[in-house]
Amino acid sequence: MSLRPLKRNGMSDQFPAALLDSLSEAIIVVDANGLMHYANLSAEQFFGVGRARLVGHPLSEFVPEDTPLFSLLEQVVATGGAVAENGVTLASPRIGTRFCALRLSPIVDSDGLVAVSLVEQTIARSIDRQLSHRSAARSVSALAAMLAHEVKNPLSGIRGAAQLLEQSVPDSERELTELICEETDRIVALVDRMEAFADGRPIERGPINIHQVLNHVRRLSQNGFGKGVRFVETYDPSLPDVHGDRDQLIQVFLNLVKNACEVPGDTDREIELSTAYRHGLRLAVPGQQTRVNLPLVVSVRDNGRGVPDEIRSHLFDAFVTNKPTGTGLGLALVAKIINDHGGAIEFDSEPGRTSFRVMLPLQFPQAAP
Repeated sequence: MSLRPLKRNGMSDQFPAALLDSLSEAIIVVDANGLMHYANLSAEQFFGVGRARLVGHPLSEFVPEDTPLFSLLEQVVATGGAVAENGVTLASPRIGTRFCALRLSPIVDSDGLVAVSLVEQTIARSIDRQLSHRSAARSVSALAAMLAHEVKNPLSGIRGAAQLLEQSVPDSERELTELICEETDRIVALVDRMEAFADGRPIERGPINIHQVLNHVRRLSQNGFGKGVRFVETYDPSLPDVHGDRDQLIQVFLNLVKNACEVPGDTDREIELSTAYRHGLRLAVPGQQTRVNLPLVVSVRDNGRGVPDEIRSHLFDAFVTNKPTGTGLGLALVAKIINDHGGAIEFDSEPGRTSFRVMLPLQFPQAAP
């Protein structure tokens, strides 16, 4: 497709293409058969391939024909009017799962060509999810404080009594007192892990190089639970520093990578660590009245079997797990730490591809006095 030049006000012939390439939304032009005639730069990012791989190829190579996009295209071709639909899920092995708003408009005097706008709505979903994640984090914090105060002291008394009984019972019954001590120690260890949620001290934030954090996490993983897993690093080297706590961020990504390593899979295990800079998401930082941008995105992707449907809506709640020996506290702690940093976390999952995305605030340079 050749774009018509604009002649008004002395604008150059290249202005229309440059204008479309400057848009943040993906724009493609298709005919009635779904063949793509044009794609802007954002469309290249949306579909994950270059423009030459899009133009001249059918849209069905990237999006299944049974999605609402094709029925909307048929409606536009048949009626000649524009249509729009929000909350459309586009899913395929090529593009993953995308939650989009679609806008389709016929192009005048173009022999049936239709302009299609695809706008991802993951930011809105992120905000909705953060409300539930923050609620879950607050609930776990309150539960942890209660457990630390109300449970550990009685457990200490129970263990002491069991040790006294052990001295007076026959050898044949000593196994029972040892069992009491072992189970008491196990519960105390669980409460100790939960006390991390009740730590109300403010975070000591500072400028953190997120790539140094991720490299540290990768080294720890490869020398422990991640042996035999192939790690792929896709980093944006131009990223500025994160505003956060180094040790806590290490804990976040160590938990996410550990979960990715432990998810069952039918293929050779691979985990991709990636960073990117994106605009658009603004959330309030706890303890501050201002809202901050969260443009730094860190993703942990694995090729396992995915998150089971039955736990997806409660994945960040405490004690939710599908691991036989898991406590269900790892992702709850992740949600709390990210919440304390004023960040956001979301995930998409399907068999063969699960991605957790953490969005963090910038470390802005201090103004000179």
